[in-house]
Parts: sequence; structure tokens; C-alpha cells
Amino acid sequence: MAGEGAESPHQQQSDGLHVVIAGAGMGGLTCAIACRQANPPLAVTILESAPEIMPIGAGIHLPPNATRVMSHLGLLDRLKEAGGYSLQNFVLRRWANGDVIVAKPIGDRVKKEYGEEWLTIHRGDYQMVLLKEARRSGARVVLDSQVIGIEACPNESSGQQTVLLKNGQRIGADVVIGADGRSMPPVETGDLAYRGTFTREQLQSFKNARIDKLIEESNISVWLGPGAHAVFYPLRNKTEFNLVLLCADDLPEGVRTSNGSLEEMAANFEGWDPVLSMIISCLKTALKWKLLHFKELDKWTKGPVALLGDASHPTLPYQGQGAAMAVEDGAILALLLAGLQKGGLTSTSEDKHAQLTSTFQLYEKLRKKRTETNVAGAVRTRQFYHLHDGEEQVDRDRELSELPSSKWQSGCKWNWGDAPYQKSLLGFDVLDDAENRFQEFFNESKRTTNGAAL
Repeated sequence: MAGEGAESPHQQQSDGLHVVIAGAGMGGLTCAIACRQANPPLAVTILESAPEIMPIGAGIHLPPNATRVMSHLGLLDRLKEAGGYSLQNFVLRRWANGDVIVAKPIGDRVKKEYGEEWLTIHRGDYQMVLLKEARRSGARVVLDSQVIGIEACPNESSGQQTVLLKNGQRIGADVVIGADGRSMPPVETGDLAYRGTFTREQLQSFKNARIDKLIEESNISVWLGPGAHAVFYPLRNKTEFNLVLLCADDLPEGVRTSNGSLEEMAANFEGWDPVLSMIISCLKTALKWKLLHFKELDKWTKGPVALLGDASHPTLPYQGQGAAMAVEDGAILALLLAGLQKGGLTSTSEDKHAQLTSTFQLYEKLRKKRTETNVAGAVRTRQFYHLHDGEEQVDRDRELSELPSSKWQSGCKWNWGDAPYQKSLLGFDVLDDAENRFQEFFNESKRTTNGAAL
């Protein structure tokens, strides 16, 4: 088949579960790697609609809950070799002049507080590390393969489903995992984004002391302003820099991306920090895209089919958790399926279907509350970032400026500074929790089965 990986030294096992994953994004690739690392490994086929996986995108964050999964998979060092590195501070600034409201330490504090590092990396580099490892571990990667449907096969002795591809091919699967985003009609959020990357040389050409300081620091800088914000941070060992501008959506209804004018983009941030204006002037093109929201599914699973990442709980980007939640999903799905296979699947198709369905119901219980909390938190962060100047903004800035005196251990009205919220989001070990919950589930299943047999 087109695009099939040739760098897979490990053979797919012929017995056990065959997992078909639709989508070679972060969540799908993580799931594939974790399935192949299981003992015994699960057979995995990844179907990706793109004819080629290109290292596109810009910066992406791996907060501690994401690096915890990468560490579990043995990929943290490889991500660092690919350009991932630890930032030092998360700095919030005033929109008009760039004055620092508060600087939250990341670096050593995050590792100590939450048990893992916070890394920043180019999205394309991140995906390439995962893709290479998926192929190396023996996952079969098939490109130019768009999934258009799933056909149940209840009468076949294997109990398999058939995945239908746009090119007419049909692939049998015990388990199908949807990891390729959403096709449901979106809801417009009222925000749009511009994104650009810059070379170090471009920014040094300004010969501006404040810009020179920005590019030497390993910080995330976020300018908070009325109805808009801007995010700036370094990539690839400070040889490149990422800028994202978030402002009010002015695209026509139904239009998701558009080429915008540089003048229009700059006008959205007229009167903002002069340093930010200089950085914006480096942009050569102004691609803008609408930020959309999708209604979360009431049920993620129906039979032996599961969804992960944006396919089940799409989120606004304001907590930097979209990819992190997807890799959590993928690793947990693999853990549950590996545990089920190792514990012994029944031979009859009807019983196997019931076992898989029950396992995916456990997956939903494990993930639904956590991902809903993140989706709601991102909406709350949007409000926090976009306050207009006034009494509430003054109170926000005062409360934030007082956080360092508590050594970041206090509560806060805003999620960004709330210690219990951040501990739950970044410090919770989802894999350890899932393993314990699966063992309880499996033991209870065995007791129920034995009781029925008696």
C-alpha cells in the first residue's frame, strides 16, 4: 500500500488483537507505540489520510503530564535530541508596554512540583520522533488512506470489524481507534489566530535591547490585552522563535482559513507594546485561521470503537493541553487493551465484543471528567487573558503579582495561578491510575464470570 513504512524491524504478531488507528497525529502515534511496547505487543495498523507526513506547524508545549507519558515510552531523551528543551519562566505582560505582571518559574520548579519536565519543541519535530518510533517498533503505517466508514461483522467467527477506505480497500480490525479529529459541524468561538516563526537573525537585526533580551531568555511571554493576547517563545535551541496572535474573529461564517493582510493584522494590535509591534513587522505573510469549538460527544464509544484527542474532546488552545490530553488518551487506551489481551480474551466473537466494549466504557470513565475539566479550563483561561482594562483587570493583576510570595502554593481565582488546579492538571499520574483501575475492573470481571459459572 502507498506510504507503508519500510523501517520496521519488528514483525507484527499474527494472533491477539489487531488495532487499527485512523490518524497519525500525536495521540494516534502515541497509542500505536504503547500498543507495540506492550508484552505481548498488539498488532497495529495506522491509517493516515495525508499522502505524506510533513514536518509542518510551529511550536508546541509538552507540559509535565505529556512528558510523563513520553518518559514512560522511553522517548524523552529523543525528543530533547530533536530540539525539545525546558523553558525557565512563564511570563505574563501588560499589553500596552510589556511590563511584567508576574513570572511563574517553570524549569526546576515544575520538575520538583509535578514530577516531570516541561518541554517546548517544534510540532513537526515532535511528530517525526513519534512516527519514527511507531515504525521502528513494528506498527504498520499506511499513508494516503482515508477512512470513510466502519462495517460491523457480527456474523463472522472472528468478530472483526471492517474499516472502509476511500480508495476502496477494506481492512479487518478487532479494535478501531478514531484519532483523526472531527467532521461534525463546528461552533465558532469568536477568536482567530495569526501564527509566524522568525529566525534569530531577523530579530537581532532590530538591534533593540528588549528584543535581544527576549531572544536570550528561555521564557514563554504572553501579552494580555483587551479582547486579544500574544504569545512568544523560542524554538530549536533559540535559533527560531514562535509568535501567535489571538484576536477577534472577522472571517465570514463558514470560512476557516484565509490569507490576511499584514496591515490588517498589525491594526489588531495597534497601541500595544512597541517591542511586540516590531516583532509583528517581521512577518512576511499573514495567514489567519478561525478558532473553532466542537460539541463533545456524549458517548465516546459504541462497541469496539474508541475516540481520542480532538475526535472526542476538542479544546481551545489556551491551556496548551490539546496534544497532551491526546497522548494521555493514546497511552491509556493501549494500557487497557494490552491488559485485556494479557489477561486472556475469550474465544467467541460475542464474548470478545462484550469484553472490548466494557473496556472502552472504563476508558470513558477514566477520561471524561479530566478532559471536560480541561475544556472548561481553556474557556476560563480565554476570559482571563482577554480582560479589558478596568476594575476586574486591576484585581487580576494584583492577585497574580502576589502569587510568588506563596511560592506558587496558594489558591487563585484564575486557573493559571491556582496551585490545586495546576497540581491536578500537571501532576496527576494518569497511567498509574489507569493501571490500578483496570486491575480492579479485571478482578471484578473475573469474579462476576466465576460467579455466573458456579
